[in-house]
Amino acid sequence: MDQRIINLFDEYTHAPLGRRDFLDRLHKLAGGAALAAAALAVLEPGYAQAATVSEQADDLITEEVTWPGDAGVTMKGYLVHPKGKKKRGAVVVIHENRGLTPHIKDVTRRVAQAGYLALGVDALSVFGGTPANEDEGRTLIGKLDKQQNLNNYLAALRYLRQRPDTNGKTGCVGFCWGGAMANSLAVHDAQLNAAVAYYGTQPAAPEAAAIKAHLLLHYAGLDERVNAGKDAWAAALKAAGVQYEQYVYEGVNHAFNNDSSPARYNAEAAQLAWGRTLKLFKEQLG
Repeated sequence: MDQRIINLFDEYTHAPLGRRDFLDRLHKLAGGAALAAAALAVLEPGYAQAATVSEQADDLITEEVTWPGDAGVTMKGYLVHPKGKKKRGAVVVIHENRGLTPHIKDVTRRVAQAGYLALGVDALSVFGGTPANEDEGRTLIGKLDKQQNLNNYLAALRYLRQRPDTNGKTGCVGFCWGGAMANSLAVHDAQLNAAVAYYGTQPAAPEAAAIKAHLLLHYAGLDERVNAGKDAWAAALKAAGVQYEQYVYEGVNHAFNNDSSPARYNAEAAQLAWGRTLKLFKEQLG
């Protein structure tokens, strides 16, 4: 697909570009309505086709859970863990800027199937939960109070640590908007053992000094917007003595891990990054 079309879609999903303006520009780039519709079919999510772990998987237990959030908010989450009484490391799964979508629920099941207590947090709980319409989800994400949202994710980590089925070790993994939050949780939670950020923007350099967790940073080579801050962040982490690993997957786009969006998904990069993610969790969470 024409890289300009992928870049336009990235602008649409991350910037205040309305759907009508997006479609008008897409028609011009694609060269007509029919070609634009074909492009859109592989850009927008196809959740059912991309699911890799069934909601009815025999080896997993799934449940909807709640915990107290900031300012009286009741937070909602999708909790998944393997069957059995073994105490496990716990992982907060942080969604993209559309909320707790079926894709992120599938990722949560993948984490659980790897042997962890996985919690997909719904950041939009403050608005009643993630809407089915993704444009509405993006709009609501932009209305979140930054500090309250951070506090709600910190509360999710406290909730996991208080559960009797955890071994006391916690990690997080986030994608896009969630990648930025994974970086932020590493800054603000000294008990966090591991944080994995997929194509997430970076905190201010001085904040690196507060990090105790081991960081794993995945970047897409074609993702100029996010990559603009990666070198300064890496330098800050190194100067602060933070344990971190950084990988740039050349020739792939932002959201390369999202297999529900065929135009941007890259199987080779996604599999390599996922293997590295699970390796870190094994080392840091047990």
